[in-house]
Amino acid sequence: MSEDHEPSPRSWRRPGSGFVTRVVTVAAGCSRAYDASEWRDAIVVVECGEVELESAAGVRRSFGSGAILWLDELPLRALNNRGTGPAVLVAVSRRPPPGEDSHPSPGPRPPSM
Repeated sequence: MSEDHEPSPRSWRRPGSGFVTRVVTVAAGCSRAYDASEWRDAIVVVECGEVELESAAGVRRSFGSGAILWLDELPLRALNNRGTGPAVLVAVSRRPPPGEDSHPSPGPRPPSM
């Protein structure tokens, strides 16, 4: 499958009333600054393309279509797309109970290694 395919409809994009789905697209050759609150409590699927995770220490790891990621509270700097087509990420998280903040402040972070 080439990187320039449009994302296809997936049944997990409609996970049910207890969940919230967000689609994040990183354009070809672009980067997106990492914001931990965007990924809180979410399972992330790389629907198409390839995303490169860049750590705060500068280490980079790439994940292609079909990869399942947990990006909550990681020591990341950016999500990069070095490909020629868009990288489409689908984040699925639990819907917060009524009256609760959808992005509660995180607890204490473990020490960095």
